[in-house]
Amino acid sequence: MKILFLGDIMGRSGREAVYSFLPQARKEHQLDFVVANGENAAGGFGITPVICDELYKTGVDVITTGNHIWDQQEIIPRLAKDKHLLRPHNYPEGTSGTGTCLVTNARGQSLLVIHLQGQIFMHENLPCPFACVDNVLKQYTPGSNVNAILVDIHAEANSEKMALGHYLDGRVSAVIGSHTHVPTNDARIFSGGTAYQTDTGMCGDYDSVIGMEKATPIKRFLTKVTKHTKMTVASGEATVCGIIITTNNKTGLAEGVEIVKKGPL
Repeated sequence: MKILFLGDIMGRSGREAVYSFLPQARKEHQLDFVVANGENAAGGFGITPVICDELYKTGVDVITTGNHIWDQQEIIPRLAKDKHLLRPHNYPEGTSGTGTCLVTNARGQSLLVIHLQGQIFMHENLPCPFACVDNVLKQYTPGSNVNAILVDIHAEANSEKMALGHYLDGRVSAVIGSHTHVPTNDARIFSGGTAYQTDTGMCGDYDSVIGMEKATPIKRFLTKVTKHTKMTVASGEATVCGIIITTNNKTGLAEGVEIVKKGPL
């Protein structure tokens, strides 16, 4: 089975690059599922229902998000009813939405997506993602009652992502990092059969500072003044970054990884 995970979609240029890339990619790579992180899709801050619909129409099966999920007010009612739109699962009980999605394709193949947010350097102070994923995995085993399991860990610290990857090795098909917008050159399969990449980067304009126009963040670093300086998403030609994970049909574990990079980067 082949699963494509797309890194954080950043603004209009990132969306348009994904819309252009994905339909052909699904055919060319014979993809069974597509998961995309969309938390920066609306002008760099959050996602809207209209953008969700556009991504689904283009070929995305599940949308993960992260700490910017609450930035657009109109998305909150959508979270309660759209089971393919995920916020981090380790938000407290009673928070709108869910962080897990079990999706089945036309061939009867099933993929469980688990979306988590890290704790280190993240302002939300969410409950432990390790304990959270343990609770979910009490019900699911790849190659048994689900064909594959993919975890999107949205976190700032590379150490936290790596620790989670090793912790889940052999228990899930893939642990893929998002959030930092910088693609890491460490895609591999751990000894237990779990595919891993610390961060897939972003689908956006890389002639920028992590997806934002360069002038404002540079000024912030020079002056140390962050108030009254609005960040604007970069609008140049975007690069699509992601990873394709190939899983074994019997075990549900990974047997191949392929970095995706389409654009000027």
